[in-house]
Amino acid sequence: MNTINLNRYDHISNTWDEMYIADNHLREQYHRIISYLENESANDLNKKEELAKRLFMSQGITFTVYDSGEGIEKIFPFDIIPRIITCAEWTFIEKGIKQRLKALNLFLKDVYNNQFIIRDGVIPASLIYSCPHFLREMHQLNVPYDIYIHIAGIDLIRDYDGTFYVLEDNLRTPSGVSYMLENREITKRLFPDLLPQCKVRSVTEYPSILYKNLLSLSPRAVANPTIVLLSPGMYNSAYYEHTTLARLMGVELVEGRDLVVRDQKVYMKTTTGLQQVDVIYRRVDDEFIDPLVFNPKSVLGVAGLMSAYRKGNVAIINATGNGVADDKAVYSYVPDMIKYYLNETPLLKNVPTYSLGNPEHKEYVFQNMHKMVIKKTNESGGYGMLMGHAASESEIESYKKEILKDPRNFIAQPTISLSTAPCYLDGMLQPRRVDLRPYALVGPDGISIVPGGLTRVALKEGSLVVNSSQGGGSKDTWVLAS
Repeated sequence: MNTINLNRYDHISNTWDEMYIADNHLREQYHRIISYLENESANDLNKKEELAKRLFMSQGITFTVYDSGEGIEKIFPFDIIPRIITCAEWTFIEKGIKQRLKALNLFLKDVYNNQFIIRDGVIPASLIYSCPHFLREMHQLNVPYDIYIHIAGIDLIRDYDGTFYVLEDNLRTPSGVSYMLENREITKRLFPDLLPQCKVRSVTEYPSILYKNLLSLSPRAVANPTIVLLSPGMYNSAYYEHTTLARLMGVELVEGRDLVVRDQKVYMKTTTGLQQVDVIYRRVDDEFIDPLVFNPKSVLGVAGLMSAYRKGNVAIINATGNGVADDKAVYSYVPDMIKYYLNETPLLKNVPTYSLGNPEHKEYVFQNMHKMVIKKTNESGGYGMLMGHAASESEIESYKKEILKDPRNFIAQPTISLSTAPCYLDGMLQPRRVDLRPYALVGPDGISIVPGGLTRVALKEGSLVVNSSQGGGSKDTWVLAS
């Protein structure tokens, strides 16, 4: 019987490996699954891999990559070997994310009202006002329970010494949670006995926690508030996720054309007439949500929605205007926010970040481009990014010219190696770079973080880019009970 040969696992030097300690000793949390894999033949594992692909295909678990202006639908690559997180590691992550979200929520309340953080000189006013996602339309708009961030996806990475860093805060319309849920369902099919044996904590409560929070945010005191999920439609890259979440929560999936505003109240068109809507979980970006206030050409939003929102007749989840808090140039000030609003030391570290709008930072980055990852402050999905260590001289010079057109629109960070986790590729275990996106839900009763998240993996050998749009995949994330 051909079995997995762990001696062929090529541990990358100066990199934290989730499975191995440096001297090729297994970390304790991986003992049980590796013992299981050693008793499986390569043929058995190949069959499991093939089953996972068929399940993804049959259930339509896809995403869309936009290439040359065309949308190409792809099956989300899935690696069958789970990423395992210990109880102690998760406790630390959970505390750090809760602390961070408390500060970010206070920042949003402050920046759209009294702006004490600007007056006290903690954050420059120019940085805030130059952010395209700072919405003056949100000034002194009362949001229910003062909660701006209801759903957050916080991207975490680990450096060579195992230290967790926050790479990015996703506070607008974070995506990927449906893949977290589906990855777990598929893993239950592949390894039904291992999950209980390893005491893996459940992630399936996510839709019910989200639904409970949405109910509690209704501005009307009615027994059954009307909740809708507002989607841009079937051509959006995350449409599979929109349909999945609406189905799991038992709420209506709507598009902008299904809603109408009358007398500053939002209504849904139904076969029996108009039905008032209380809560909108929107997956439409700010720019397109109301053509009377933002982009007048938008057909994705609802004319008059912002007036109903300002009047307090509807709750919008997440709040509009959150983009000022997850702008990549504002990101570098989050540790200062934690100290300013909470008077606490940040638990989760930031990756050192250089804002190219600062002339000194720009000069330093231009001299060290080969050591840097340079990103546009308002792009996501790995688009518009330069990996300095992998770029040619001509690519670097071209990118410099792009930066000089609008330096405020770029930040730079030193290249962090990212931890590796074992992946089943070509019949053997191979290390590949991973990150982790836990999902936090914020409601009137506090912050809930389901124990797990989306582990994204750079499936290309040597790659540091985990985004699905750039060839990455995902794996199930096991958080172990104590």
